[in-house]
Amino acid sequence: MTSSTIHAPEQEFGSIPMDKLMQFSGLEVLQQMLNGEVPGPTIARTMNFTITEVGSGTAAFRGEALADHYNPLGTVHGGWAATIIDSALGCAVQTKLPKGIGFTTIEFKVNLVRPIFDHTGEVICEGNVIHMGRTIATCEATLKTKDGKLLAHGTATCAIFPIKQPD
Repeated sequence: MTSSTIHAPEQEFGSIPMDKLMQFSGLEVLQQMLNGEVPGPTIARTMNFTITEVGSGTAAFRGEALADHYNPLGTVHGGWAATIIDSALGCAVQTKLPKGIGFTTIEFKVNLVRPIFDHTGEVICEGNVIHMGRTIATCEATLKTKDGKLLAHGTATCAIFPIKQPD
């Protein structure tokens, strides 16, 4: 099996302007991303993954590691798995945020339980909020093959805060 690009050719990447972010809840922003109304993050293009589903407290991604993501030992670098997991963790939290509220990851941990190769094929990463407080959220995510074999899992703690209007 050869690795392929996950993204649709017409998908745009970039940053969402802060004034636009301030107008919508976190879930609404991610739904706009799914619909192609706002750009996807450039890291998703670099790492060959994409967001596929969001709901209240949940976010799912699919991706496919490429030979470009290998470490010197001939497997996909653990940072690739950590990046897709971090994305699912953060987006799960983002789905719970009202308009004008932001978050940042303050800590995350990833357990790599199986090696990933470019021939592993498409993988699915699902993130879920465990606890959503006023100032702190915690979440968990799994990274699995399409047939359900666990590759990695992780947890995160996120700080929740009001977004300040840009000057």
